[in-house]
Amino acid sequence: MAKPNFNFIKRQKELEKKKKKEEKLQRKQEKATAGTDENPQPEDEDVDEAQP
Repeated sequence: MAKPNFNFIKRQKELEKKKKKEEKLQRKQEKATAGTDENPQPEDEDVDEAQP
């Protein structure tokens, strides 16, 4: 019977953890940017109306 390659299994687990961590970080960044976009500052719309 073949021996399991523990180094391969360990490497796969490490890659899986790294991928999951990166996805979580990306979701956090998206959530942070979405939070700032909820209350956008109005641009100078009043200035355009004041000009004839």
